[in-house]
Order: sequence, then structure tokens, then C-alpha cells
Amino acid sequence: MAVRRLHPDQPSEPFKFTRENEAWAEAEIAKYPKEKQAAAVIPVMWRAQEQNGGWLTEPAMRAVADKLRIAHIRAYEIATFYTMFQLAPVGRKAHVQVCGTTPCMLRGSQELIDVCRERIATHAHELSANGDFSWEEVECLGSCANAPLVQIGSDTYEDLDPERLHKVLDGFVKGRPVKPGSQTGRQASCPKGGPTTLQSAQPAGAAPGGTAVVRGAPEAAPVRLAEMPPTAGDRTGRGHYAMGVVLGSESAGDDEPPGLLSKPRGGKADDLKLISGIGPLLEKALNKLGVYHFDQISSWTKLNIKWVDQNLEDFRGRAERDKWVEQAKKLASGWRPDKNSGEKPKG
Repeated sequence: MAVRRLHPDQPSEPFKFTRENEAWAEAEIAKYPKEKQAAAVIPVMWRAQEQNGGWLTEPAMRAVADKLRIAHIRAYEIATFYTMFQLAPVGRKAHVQVCGTTPCMLRGSQELIDVCRERIATHAHELSANGDFSWEEVECLGSCANAPLVQIGSDTYEDLDPERLHKVLDGFVKGRPVKPGSQTGRQASCPKGGPTTLQSAQPAGAAPGGTAVVRGAPEAAPVRLAEMPPTAGDRTGRGHYAMGVVLGSESAGDDEPPGLLSKPRGGKADDLKLISGIGPLLEKALNKLGVYHFDQISSWTKLNIKWVDQNLEDFRGRAERDKWVEQAKKLASGWRPDKNSGEKPKG
């Protein structure tokens, strides 16, 4: 890593946060336990850099260190290690960070650097003649599929070529920055020409407003994809959802999600504990998946049961072993143990 040193020309006045930034810094520091508040040094120094026009001065480092009751050298060490902190003045209107990592390099980042040398300054970290712009080459900016790209402030401008970069810079010159993101109209990181997969997921069972009706659920309310249970491949339940749940005739694989609901119909769930083999914990797990009623379970197929097994990892095999489907059919028809022998239904 290159040696990073403080700029030789530092302000003579002490640094002081604005009232708004002071309140923000205090709130940020308060998020940490009292004995660990020094850990707030990076976000607080970042706010100091933003207030100071995009670069971090030595007085600002000292002010942050004093606020966090740490030695000044600790703040210096952090500021000189992380390249997110600019140690010299940057352009008043824009500091352009050009990604030079392999994907961007292969897609023409060198041409973007040539534009910066032509329009801003010959060397990185130099100010333009009017002080409005500066630039540098950086490592991966994390949007390799849309290479090449630059970052200005907190925004990235992707799918660039020299002409498009000129337009981006012209926007900052005029004080009307262009919209961040792809400069070719690409949606997210879709391939050139637009999406090529999952195009039938929405039309197949879509309801207005981006919702989809779940396969096989009688009287099912529309369920947003974000509310659907995690796929079998995501046992942790963190953030990945099953596109295969959307209406359609094809199975998503060798298992198939049953009819699921986002909430019980009529606001009241059936007492699934009436099914032999289902206790309070298992009932709660089924409700979390979107199973609330006997008639949902009564319609399960073998593929549905396999899907349920995959998503009830701690209770695998229960549905088939205890014959939930057969029991649920009795209960769905109105049979209740308190009306008969007091026993739970038997498959």
C-alpha cells in the first residue's frame, strides 16, 4: 500500500462541527457502549470530511480524537490507512474516482482516466485550474457487471465511455448532475438488451401492484414476494425468497411449495395442534411458513410435503409419518375431537 501523508498546507483554525453535524455525531457516538465509543471514529471522521468539502484536515482529525477521548495518533493512523479519507483538498464540485480494477480496465477504464487527465489535471489528486474538480484511480467500486464506472461522492456512474463521462462532468460543471447509475439505461445489472430470465414470473400469477397469488391456496389473499417464505436452499431464512411459489403449472424442482398465506383468513387461524404430531412449536413454525388452516394441509401433494420438510428442518418427516393430510381432511370437514370421542383424528 502506498504511503499516505497529511497535506503540507493545513488550516490554522481549529475544526468545529456545525450544530447539525455536532448533534449527528453525538447521536452516532451514543450508539456504542461508553467503554467502546472510540469505535465511532470512522463515521464521525467521515462526517467531518463531508463538512470540510470532501477532504479530512489535521485539525478535524484532532477534534474527532478529542471528542472520542483517544490519542491524536489513533485518528491519524485510521485516516492514513483507509483510502476513503482524502488527505488533500479535492474539487469543490466533484472528486472523480475512476475504478481501475480488472473488469473496468478490460472495458475501457484507461480511456476514462485519459478524459480526467484532459479535463481535470495531468496527475491524480491534483486540483483542476479552477479548483472545481479532482480525480484519482481506485480499486473495485463493486459494480463490475456495469463496468467501467466512476464514483463521485456517494453515487456511481456506470456503463461509461469517454463521451458519457464528458456528459457526467458537464452536469457537475452546470450544477445539474445527471442521474446516477447506468448511463445506457440498463436496469440494475441486467444483461445488454434487458432481462432474459424470470420474465414470466410476474405475468403468470400477478395481481395489480406487484403482487402474486400463491398456488393452490383457497381464498388466498395476494401475497407480495417479499412476504413469501424462504426457499429450501436458504435454511437461515435470511432474505432469499422462492420465485417458484408464483402461480404456474411447472414445479420449481423436485419439491413444490404448497398454497401459502400471508396471514390467516378472517384474522383467525385454525388450531393446528388438533392434528396429532403438531405441538405449539411446530404450529408456530407452520404459521411462519404461511400455513394457518386445515384445508391448506388437506390439499398437500407429495411434492408439497417434501417442500415443507425442507423448510421445517427440525421437524422433517413429521407430516408423512403422522399422516397430517388425512387428519387435516377430517378436521377441514368439521370433525372435532370435543364433538366425538375426545381423541385427535387418526389418519
